[in-house]
Amino acid sequence: MPASAELTPRSFPEHDYAVGREKIREYARAVGETDSLYFDVGVARAAGHADVVAPPMFAVVYSAPSVGPPIFDPEIELNFAMMVHGGQEFEWGPLVVAGDEITTVASVKDIHESDGRGYYVFESVSRNQRGEQVCRGTWTNIVRGV
Repeated sequence: MPASAELTPRSFPEHDYAVGREKIREYARAVGETDSLYFDVGVARAAGHADVVAPPMFAVVYSAPSVGPPIFDPEIELNFAMMVHGGQEFEWGPLVVAGDEITTVASVKDIHESDGRGYYVFESVSRNQRGEQVCRGTWTNIVRGV
Protein backbone atom coordinates (compact mmCIF):
# COMPACT_ATOMS: atom_id res chain seq x y z
CA MET A 1 0.00 0.00 0.00
CA PRO A 2 1.44 3.38 -0.91
CA ALA A 3 2.25 6.06 1.60
CA SER A 4 -0.96 7.70 0.46
CA ALA A 5 -2.81 5.45 2.89
CA GLU A 6 -1.56 7.93 5.48
CA LEU A 7 -3.18 10.90 3.71
CA THR A 8 -5.48 13.02 5.77
CA PRO A 9 -8.89 13.58 4.18
CA ARG A 10 -8.80 16.58 1.90
CA SER A 11 -10.89 18.27 -0.74
CA PHE A 12 -9.93 19.12 -4.29
CA PRO A 13 -10.89 22.09 -6.48
CA GLU A 14 -14.60 22.42 -7.16
CA HIS A 15 -16.09 21.65 -10.55
CA ASP A 16 -18.94 23.79 -11.91
CA TYR A 17 -21.53 22.49 -14.36
CA ALA A 18 -24.35 24.42 -16.04
CA VAL A 19 -27.22 21.99 -16.61
CA GLY A 20 -28.61 22.36 -20.11
CA ARG A 21 -32.01 21.32 -21.40
CA GLU A 22 -30.58 19.57 -24.46
CA LYS A 23 -27.94 17.74 -22.40
CA ILE A 24 -30.70 16.34 -20.21
CA ARG A 25 -32.66 15.24 -23.27
CA GLU A 26 -29.57 13.70 -24.91
CA TYR A 27 -28.69 11.81 -21.74
CA ALA A 28 -32.26 10.60 -21.24
CA ARG A 29 -32.44 9.32 -24.83
CA ALA A 30 -29.02 7.65 -24.54
CA VAL A 31 -30.03 5.66 -21.46
CA GLY A 32 -33.50 4.77 -22.73
CA GLU A 33 -35.60 6.99 -20.48
CA THR A 34 -39.18 7.61 -21.61
CA ASP A 35 -40.65 9.83 -18.86
CA SER A 36 -41.92 13.08 -20.40
CA LEU A 37 -40.48 15.06 -17.46
CA TYR A 38 -37.05 14.54 -19.04
CA PHE A 39 -38.07 15.83 -22.47
CA ASP A 40 -41.11 18.13 -22.39
CA VAL A 41 -40.87 21.56 -20.75
CA GLY A 42 -44.66 21.87 -20.60
CA VAL A 43 -45.07 18.55 -18.80
CA ALA A 44 -42.25 19.42 -16.38
CA ARG A 45 -43.73 22.84 -15.61
CA ALA A 46 -47.21 21.37 -15.17
CA ALA A 47 -45.66 19.05 -12.58
CA GLY A 48 -44.24 22.07 -10.69
CA HIS A 49 -40.67 22.12 -12.04
CA ALA A 50 -38.93 25.14 -13.58
CA ASP A 51 -37.77 23.16 -16.62
CA VAL A 52 -37.10 19.60 -17.78
CA VAL A 53 -35.92 17.32 -14.98
CA ALA A 54 -32.62 15.45 -15.11
CA PRO A 55 -32.83 11.67 -14.60
CA PRO A 56 -31.20 10.67 -11.29
CA MET A 57 -28.09 9.10 -12.87
CA PHE A 58 -27.42 12.36 -14.75
CA ALA A 59 -25.48 12.96 -11.53
CA VAL A 60 -22.55 11.20 -13.21
CA VAL A 61 -22.46 13.93 -15.88
CA TYR A 62 -22.06 16.81 -13.43
CA SER A 63 -20.12 15.07 -10.64
CA ALA A 64 -17.68 12.64 -12.31
CA PRO A 65 -15.32 15.37 -13.57
CA SER A 66 -14.67 16.38 -9.95
CA VAL A 67 -13.37 12.89 -9.12
CA GLY A 68 -10.63 13.04 -11.77
CA PRO A 69 -8.19 15.24 -9.82
CA PRO A 70 -8.08 12.99 -6.74
CA ILE A 71 -7.80 9.82 -8.85
CA PHE A 72 -4.87 11.30 -10.79
CA ASP A 73 -3.22 12.92 -7.77
CA PRO A 74 0.38 11.61 -7.69
CA GLU A 75 0.33 11.47 -3.87
CA ILE A 76 -2.48 8.92 -3.99
CA GLU A 77 -0.42 6.61 -6.24
CA LEU A 78 -3.34 4.72 -7.76
CA ASN A 79 -1.99 1.87 -9.93
CA PHE A 80 -4.24 2.10 -12.99
CA ALA A 81 -2.84 -1.10 -14.53
CA MET A 82 -4.27 -3.09 -11.61
CA MET A 83 -7.37 -1.00 -10.93
CA VAL A 84 -10.96 -2.17 -11.32
CA HIS A 85 -14.18 -0.27 -10.71
CA GLY A 86 -15.47 -1.21 -7.28
CA GLY A 87 -18.76 0.64 -7.24
CA GLN A 88 -20.70 3.85 -7.03
CA GLU A 89 -23.37 4.90 -4.60
CA PHE A 90 -25.49 8.02 -4.80
CA GLU A 91 -27.70 9.81 -2.33
CA TRP A 92 -29.98 12.32 -4.03
CA GLY A 93 -31.53 15.51 -2.73
CA PRO A 94 -33.74 17.97 -4.61
CA LEU A 95 -34.25 17.26 -8.30
CA VAL A 96 -31.85 18.82 -10.80
CA VAL A 97 -33.51 20.72 -13.66
CA ALA A 98 -32.30 22.51 -16.76
CA GLY A 99 -30.92 25.89 -15.77
CA ASP A 100 -29.39 24.71 -12.51
CA GLU A 101 -25.77 25.55 -11.76
CA ILE A 102 -24.17 22.60 -9.99
CA THR A 103 -20.91 22.86 -8.04
CA THR A 104 -19.24 19.61 -7.02
CA VAL A 105 -16.35 19.12 -4.61
CA ALA A 106 -14.57 15.78 -4.35
CA SER A 107 -12.51 14.47 -1.47
CA VAL A 108 -10.60 11.38 -0.44
CA LYS A 109 -12.92 9.53 1.90
CA ASP A 110 -10.84 6.45 2.66
CA ILE A 111 -7.79 4.53 1.48
CA HIS A 112 -7.14 1.13 3.02
CA GLU A 113 -5.87 -2.35 2.26
CA SER A 114 -7.73 -5.59 2.77
CA ASP A 115 -7.11 -9.12 1.46
CA GLY A 116 -4.21 -7.97 -0.73
CA ARG A 117 -6.27 -5.26 -2.42
CA GLY A 118 -6.18 -1.50 -2.05
CA TYR A 119 -9.49 0.28 -1.65
CA TYR A 120 -9.60 3.91 -2.76
CA VAL A 121 -12.84 5.62 -1.83
CA PHE A 122 -13.66 9.12 -3.02
CA GLU A 123 -16.69 11.25 -2.20
CA SER A 124 -18.34 13.95 -4.27
CA VAL A 125 -20.82 16.48 -2.93
CA SER A 126 -22.87 18.44 -5.47
CA ARG A 127 -24.85 21.55 -4.63
CA ASN A 128 -27.12 23.69 -6.76
CA GLN A 129 -27.06 27.49 -7.00
CA ARG A 130 -29.27 27.69 -3.88
CA GLY A 131 -26.73 25.71 -1.85
CA GLU A 132 -28.95 22.62 -1.67
CA GLN A 133 -27.13 19.29 -1.74
CA VAL A 134 -28.52 17.63 -4.86
CA CYS A 135 -26.25 14.58 -4.75
CA ARG A 136 -23.60 12.88 -2.64
CA GLY A 137 -21.59 10.24 -4.45
CA THR A 138 -19.26 7.55 -3.17
CA TRP A 139 -16.82 6.25 -5.79
CA THR A 140 -14.81 3.11 -4.99
CA ASN A 141 -11.81 1.86 -6.96
CA ILE A 142 -10.04 -1.40 -6.12
CA VAL A 143 -6.40 -2.06 -6.92
CA ARG A 144 -5.50 -5.74 -7.14
CA GLY A 145 -2.23 -7.17 -5.88
CA VAL A 146 -1.25 -4.50 -3.38
